[in-house]
Amino acid sequence: MQFYGYFRSSASYRCRIAFGLKGLAPDFHGVHLRRAEHRREGYLALNPQGLVPTLEVEGHALTQSLAIIEWLDETYPEPALLPKDAFVRAEVRAFAQAIACDIHPLNNLRVLAYLKSPLGHSQDEVDAWYRHWCDEGLAPLERIAAARSDRGAFSFGDLPSLADICLVPQLANARRFGCDLTRYPRLGDIEAACNALPAFAAARPELQPDAEA
Repeated sequence: MQFYGYFRSSASYRCRIAFGLKGLAPDFHGVHLRRAEHRREGYLALNPQGLVPTLEVEGHALTQSLAIIEWLDETYPEPALLPKDAFVRAEVRAFAQAIACDIHPLNNLRVLAYLKSPLGHSQDEVDAWYRHWCDEGLAPLERIAAARSDRGAFSFGDLPSLADICLVPQLANARRFGCDLTRYPRLGDIEAACNALPAFAAARPELQPDAEA
């Protein structure tokens, strides 16, 4: 397995957590987004979207973090990242997609860069945009997580799932942009439980080999 990612990319962070939970250690290749390495011809041949992450395995180039993680879960089923119950599995996917499809795209690096140039917004305005959409997304997730009857250490019970894999990178990025996470105590408790696990702790951005690049 060859894994292409960027240390600050939330989507790459998700995959690193999943690899850790599955006990996998693919060969890593850094793709530095701020140096536009994702726009180079060689990388575009691998991932035509020019996004990270990409997982190259058995002649296939898998893209999009949720697709990669579901492939991992199907190929390496233990420990499971999605519950067996079909209703709970749908709820886990919905929680994960609320982050990966609703919050993250609005706050992606390429969106924030476009707000500055060519649209001409200041850094303060860009940061306010980030915080607004982050709060819009996290507030309902706080209510969902706090209201669950099967409340355990994690978002959906006593085992980490795809929901937690998406939540932890989003909270880490929100903290970087100065979001007030004290509004979300249940999410904070889940994050702490996750980061106590080796797979989550080792996936932290500052610990990655390209963090100082």
